[in-house]
Amino acid sequence: MAEINNIVSGTNIHINTQRKIVSVSNNSNVGETSEANCLGDNVDMEDTMKEAGDLLHPYINGWFAEHCPIWPGQAHFLKVEKVLFEGKSKYQRMMVFQSSGYGKVFVLDGALQLTEKDECSYQEMMTHLPLCSIPDPSKVLLIGGGDGGILREISRHASVSHIDICEIDTMLIDVYKEFFPDIAIGYDDPRVTLHVQDGTAFLMSVPNSTYDVIIVDAFDPIRPEHELFETPLFELAAKALRSGGVMCIQAESLWYQPFDIEQLISSFRQIFGGSIRYAWTVVPTYPRHAPLSHSKSTIVLACF
Repeated sequence: MAEINNIVSGTNIHINTQRKIVSVSNNSNVGETSEANCLGDNVDMEDTMKEAGDLLHPYINGWFAEHCPIWPGQAHFLKVEKVLFEGKSKYQRMMVFQSSGYGKVFVLDGALQLTEKDECSYQEMMTHLPLCSIPDPSKVLLIGGGDGGILREISRHASVSHIDICEIDTMLIDVYKEFFPDIAIGYDDPRVTLHVQDGTAFLMSVPNSTYDVIIVDAFDPIRPEHELFETPLFELAAKALRSGGVMCIQAESLWYQPFDIEQLISSFRQIFGGSIRYAWTVVPTYPRHAPLSHSKSTIVLACF
């Protein structure tokens, strides 16, 4: 996963450096911890700008900033009203904060994952493009998507009789259920079966031609050189799809020239041997990716 630099800073809370170092003053209601190398309250914007060439990222009091080298020359800021949760599971660090403009926000290993305001745009596109591209999909596999939003959207399809989801981090699921119940509601559907294991390992146990639709929502945007192409995940997914089935995965943005969409499509065509479609929509808090779909007969690549 790409390293993300981010900051949340203000009167009580300071996050500064890669993968979040948090400092909380004694009057904070979030908890009492400290970190010596965090920037203090006395650093104002004018002083920071004078030394901008020495900084790894921008710094604005009271704002969360996502800055990643994969997308150079930009950073995305959200104003923080209150940090609601921060913790670390066996696999990753998580943070939930209340923003002033986008509702509650979930951050994973420093990367913004979703906001209450615009999550629907992502969940709906990742779900309805593949499910509406074939007649009467019945069995669906979701790899990742632990927030439950894609499950929520899959459940809207009456033809679906069974939904499997592979998510390795149960703490992530619990955090979403507590702070984002309207998203995690997808887990309440009786057609859903949760498998707490790696998606590749799960696919190794799946008979050929099992699923009508496979949705992969577990990784950074897929690039032609992505490490996933060195694993058997996509070959296993192709075997698990029935003839005429479809897979959807988030891809890269057409606005970033370093990302070779044509090469990405070519790589998937070699694996799936069917048609490939690239689509995109707008998610304001995503500066980056889109969905890509592919299958034995159709593949959907979705871009945001």
